[in-house]
Amino acid sequence: MTDRLFFRQLLAGQDFARDDPIARQMVNFVYLIGDRERGEALAVDPAYGVRELVDMLDTEGLKLTGVLATHWHADHVGGDLMGYPIQGIQDLVGMSDVAAPVHIQRPEAEWVKRFTGVSDSDLALHESGDTVMVGDIEVKLIHTPGHTAGSQCFLVDGKLIAGDTLFLDGCGRTDLPGADPDQMYESLTQRLATISDDTMLYPGHLYSPEPSATMGETRRRNYVFRFPTLEQWRTMFG
Repeated sequence: MTDRLFFRQLLAGQDFARDDPIARQMVNFVYLIGDRERGEALAVDPAYGVRELVDMLDTEGLKLTGVLATHWHADHVGGDLMGYPIQGIQDLVGMSDVAAPVHIQRPEAEWVKRFTGVSDSDLALHESGDTVMVGDIEVKLIHTPGHTAGSQCFLVDGKLIAGDTLFLDGCGRTDLPGADPDQMYESLTQRLATISDDTMLYPGHLYSPEPSATMGETRRRNYVFRFPTLEQWRTMFG
């Protein structure tokens, strides 16, 4: 599938939205996944310069046919970020040349609508284990609550796009609205337990010197995997 799969990891504020000081500060990753033969593509967490993302795909001969949202926070899907307006999915669905439903986990729907302004008709609601097709390439959706109630990761061709569920070092905050430290522990130790060590982890932010790492390396070095029990986990995250 390697030749057919189009995959790009883009750092906001550097690879696009270069003039946006918030993008440079937040160091979000946006991902583009496409089927070169079918000419279709998905955008993961499109925020900041969303027109640039659509144009990037166009130069590759790909058309945006869907959005995968890891969770509702403004730096991932747009909205208000501490008083700063961030472009995102509302801008995308409003484009006349884009028809791209936003794929989210069902528990995230009300949060996404409230903080981005999109409507029910813009959303495609899913359960964990569902798949989204981009051309003939399958993307598996994994519900990983903890950072938010409807956080999700995406598995495609040996790559795990984890949003703010898991970073190379650390995990997403569990003290924000909708977060739950117990659910985060379950997501990391059970829901992602089936992900093989040779799978490449692609996080939602550049919080480490490297932009990606294998799951095996992450499990060895990331302190979040050093808590054998929920009770011990709660001493730091509870």
